[in-house]
Amino acid sequence: MTISTIKDLFVHTTEKNAEYPAFGFVGEESLTYKHFREKVQSVMAYLKSKGISKGDKVGILSTNQPHWGVSYFAIINMGAVVVPILPDFLESEIENVLEHSETKALFVSETLYRKVKPALFDKLKFVMLVEQFAEVVVNTPENELAKLPTSLGATKEYEYAEIEKNDLATIIYTSGTTGKSKGVMLSHWNLVFTVFGSGKIHPMGTRDRLISILPLSHTYENTIAFLLPFYSGAAVYYLRKPPVPSVLLPALKIVKPTIMLSVPLIMEKIYKGKILPNINSKAITRVLYKFGPTRKLLNKVAGKKLMETFGGCVEFFGVGGAKLDPEVERFLIEAKFPYAVGYGLTETAPLLAGFNSFEGKFQSTGPAMDGVTLKINNPDPVTGQGEIWAKGDNVMLGYYKEPELTAEVITSNGWFKTGDLGAFDEQGYVFIKGRLKNMIVGASGENIYPEEIEAVINRFKLVLESVVVQKKGKLVAMVHFNMEEIEAKYKDLKEQANVYVEKQLEELTVELQQFVNSQVNKFSRVQIVVAHLEPFEKTATKKIKRFLYY
Repeated sequence: MTISTIKDLFVHTTEKNAEYPAFGFVGEESLTYKHFREKVQSVMAYLKSKGISKGDKVGILSTNQPHWGVSYFAIINMGAVVVPILPDFLESEIENVLEHSETKALFVSETLYRKVKPALFDKLKFVMLVEQFAEVVVNTPENELAKLPTSLGATKEYEYAEIEKNDLATIIYTSGTTGKSKGVMLSHWNLVFTVFGSGKIHPMGTRDRLISILPLSHTYENTIAFLLPFYSGAAVYYLRKPPVPSVLLPALKIVKPTIMLSVPLIMEKIYKGKILPNINSKAITRVLYKFGPTRKLLNKVAGKKLMETFGGCVEFFGVGGAKLDPEVERFLIEAKFPYAVGYGLTETAPLLAGFNSFEGKFQSTGPAMDGVTLKINNPDPVTGQGEIWAKGDNVMLGYYKEPELTAEVITSNGWFKTGDLGAFDEQGYVFIKGRLKNMIVGASGENIYPEEIEAVINRFKLVLESVVVQKKGKLVAMVHFNMEEIEAKYKDLKEQANVYVEKQLEELTVELQQFVNSQVNKFSRVQIVVAHLEPFEKTATKKIKRFLYY
């Protein structure tokens, strides 16, 4: 059959792979594709009974779980529009999404319903708990949910809608690094096209197993770790608790995933929190790590242990959502770890470029995905750098209710302006410099890329993360140090501990400034370093919300 819509994809997969495991919680029995289809059809019947029809907006505010996928496909197969909401959105952001999108009904998980203001419940046709598919009402005085008698109905009552490939499938509200949340409209074909294209980079099949740790409401996880494995007949497993090490590590041993998707921050934490301290704990390995040949041997040994940590079967470890730290990438290459990098945006469903395991180039995001054309608009004649523009069937329909904003980013002949600065090499591999909005223009008109300065800062001892901004004409580095490690040195000093910690921070900031300025060009030298005691606020893919710190 020809697959051009999510409905087509659903029918094809659930018939072809009926007896294979589809979705489940780690350590528990999974839903087969057949049972998953039956659940979807029952929820479709219920949606129809509640008056949901083609074009209606239905929200999902839920943690990752098998019933998230059931809700998603039930909504879409009705011809309705899915509005996934990020679990870490604030109450005000959730209210904005529900009202701006004109959402008529909501699937919500038990852990998140309190984020929905009681007054909003009255505006919706119904609210359903994802875990049990039980309709609920809110008891306003106590803000408690009361379950209503719910009958999902027989599966024979379901009815697929007539859906065209360019029909709207989902509105995804971004929680970007630059401020206001926008509703990105993605069509059925936007998503199916990306599933096909990303599947060519690393084909999946019924033997593959994934553990899903990023929010399903984010387009990266939604397309690459949900729709693609679904189309491929793979098995996806979810955690009942947040993916902290004490929860994730035992799960990895149980599932032994062949595929993992992550963001750079997770791998960076493993490298800086586990691998480097282990190497630095002995004087001999600390010295040996400074020399290329012996460093590579130590990294190879560490790579084998890292593979064991992830269950021993990983063939593809996808990293996306932000740039990978150069030092961490060098480790992954020398460790022979099967990492892969992708590049894209919510507006492109999301993938634009990527490479398979062991096919990458250092600090590149790979060549354009099949069917996508990338170009540098008005490249600098010397460096070849400029804004990356993209054209392909995965470019969004536009921003919901924002025609003027849409016109700013999509040209009349279909080029999407990514807002990312980059360049290509001879083989077409993409190298990202940073965001156009983040670029700082120096006193003499030179371009300063804060991401490049931050990459140097983040290599300095005890630094966890940083943000470089311009304030009153000066480059200011806000740096979040590993406070736990600093405070641990003085934990036995009691009353005097705070004094020593403050002194240590002062010394570190001075030393850091000298280190950075010796590593960057004269235009990128930092004038002020400020210790930021708390972690920076981040998006769903763990990128720092820079606009909060300008």
